[in-house]
Amino acid sequence: MELSQEEKEILLKAARESILEEFSECDVTMIDYKAYPKLKMELGAFVTLHINTELRGCIGYIIAQKPLFETIVEAAKHSAFGDPRFPELSRDEFDEIEIEISVLSQFEPIKSYDEIEVGKHGLLLEEGGRAVLLPQVAIEQNYNRTEFLTALCHKAGLYGNYWKERMLNIKVFTALVFSEKEKGG
Repeated sequence: MELSQEEKEILLKAARESILEEFSECDVTMIDYKAYPKLKMELGAFVTLHINTELRGCIGYIIAQKPLFETIVEAAKHSAFGDPRFPELSRDEFDEIEIEISVLSQFEPIKSYDEIEVGKHGLLLEEGGRAVLLPQVAIEQNYNRTEFLTALCHKAGLYGNYWKERMLNIKVFTALVFSEKEKGG
């Protein structure tokens, strides 16, 4: 999945506006899907918020039920006001956030952990529940494959070495990742 620079900027603007709606009379600028058909595609996506490179919220949809544009709007609001790891974003913090968007590819099952390419693949674990780690997590945390799998197990509520006992039901995916930082703010 490729998006033009204009499409990326539309999604970043929509994410920011959707958060700003909570603090002001601002409304998200709707788009014309005829002009931007890719933004109507139903794709999984995550919106990540950072303040001074520190995580401030990250929520997304593994499997989308709505057009990408609407998925981003909802994920941005949930990242700011519904991530249970953080208090709701304050108006003072709003001006400090940097928004990053990850648009997910299709998921592919693997037969061996050796198929995982750290830094390229994100991981989806489906063992009782679900846990997902975006591809950039491995890069940000400087994980090797072993550490990436261990972190995935921890996120799923399993003990870290659980993946060593048997081949888990893991699917890999890639993500198109872009942020306000890349476009210069």
